[in-house]
Amino acid sequence: MKKYIIVIITLFAFKSFSQDVNLFFNKADAFFKANVAGGKVAYSKINSNKGALNDVLKLAETISVSKDDAKNYQAFWINAYNLSVIKGIIDHYPTKSPLDHAGFFDKTTHSLGGKKITLNAIEHELLRAQFNDARFHFVLVCGALGCPPLINKAYLPSTLNSQMDTQTKKALNGSFLKVNTKKKRVQASQIMTWYKEDFIMKGKTEIDFINKYRTEKIPDNFKLSYFPYDWNLNKQ
Repeated sequence: MKKYIIVIITLFAFKSFSQDVNLFFNKADAFFKANVAGGKVAYSKINSNKGALNDVLKLAETISVSKDDAKNYQAFWINAYNLSVIKGIIDHYPTKSPLDHAGFFDKTTHSLGGKKITLNAIEHELLRAQFNDARFHFVLVCGALGCPPLINKAYLPSTLNSQMDTQTKKALNGSFLKVNTKKKRVQASQIMTWYKEDFIMKGKTEIDFINKYRTEKIPDNFKLSYFPYDWNLNKQ
């Protein structure tokens, strides 16, 4: 009898978890669709009615995800990061930049996944340190124009890999690179020098990484440099 009771409790807990995390993904998806367009965020609109943002983040407080279920884990924390950046902006709204607020990324904590955690800890400890995937830099959006564009939907476990590929391709075929063919030069976002180690894994060069996702390939003999990051707010 005891064995059956344990099985029933385990199944009930799993069902409850599945419902909660799926509800989180659904609410996050609805929020992004309603408030993001062209990679930019309707902060003024959100500020006038904070209900949807507060609801989805309240739900995220107690959800527990395991890195053993990598897609579920990554999708949860990517969405939680992007939503918490928006919450941080709204907490200081109106503002011109997240950098105008000391500790925005490394001191301010957010209640997510049963933790009190900073944005930097989500990015560097829960994601980058656990998974060797440079594509995180193209889906974690820091609230600035220099960031990759924010998509107007949630990242979902079932579509995560294709979504990460799409956003990486969009960045590296768009604003993350400035190519001067005549001078044989390419300038990349400062993200690629701040986190250079992520882009040169397994003996690859930064150009190798870029060309994996870029339609018009960059020749190996092009000189690579970096342009300054634009920290102005990514507002509509």
